[in-house]
Amino acid sequence: MMVHALRAHYSAQDFRQRAAQEHLNDAVADYGDHVLNPDMRELFVHDRLRDAAVLIPVVDHGDASTVILTKRAEKLKSHSGQIAFPGGRIDPTDVSPEAAALRETVEEIGITSDYIEIIGRLPDYVTGSGYRIAPVLGIVRPGFRLTVNEGEVDDVFEVPLGFLMDPANHGRASRTWQDQERFFYAMPYEERYIWGVTAGIIRALYERLYT
Repeated sequence: MMVHALRAHYSAQDFRQRAAQEHLNDAVADYGDHVLNPDMRELFVHDRLRDAAVLIPVVDHGDASTVILTKRAEKLKSHSGQIAFPGGRIDPTDVSPEAAALRETVEEIGITSDYIEIIGRLPDYVTGSGYRIAPVLGIVRPGFRLTVNEGEVDDVFEVPLGFLMDPANHGRASRTWQDQERFFYAMPYEERYIWGVTAGIIRALYERLYT
């Protein structure tokens, strides 16, 4: 009984209920790369940020839901080879961050909106690379077919939601950036290295829904 309760803790239904109980897009919330680097706040948080949106796609596998992540193409000019959520810049034609996240998901990995239920949005996440990202929460119905855009994505894989929401897996690491030590979250999973903005958004999701 105890094992079943623990697994149900990471079901898509539980995820939906947690999202419904929160005022997720709270304007006073403060998430971003500057949280672990408070001395760099003025460099990261400013009025010239570019707007973007990502989808946090939780696949409904019963009591053991997973999260879809991508590996960005090695040939991309920026953030090549990094682990990411489906997403990108919000275009002028996008009516909302949710619309942008759905459009980018179709363009990158081919999952169409009829398989995705949007259930909310986290507060914006500010990146050190100059973006203000809207993390959109979605539950994905199994049965979808992937169509990978090889110009943008090298691989698509799933990680158990329970792994990502376990704070024991939320390590911290650092690199030197502009002659300063910059800290970030890192969540190695099997042969994957989830870090930086993606890990920061995962940590924000944990803090918002699972603490």
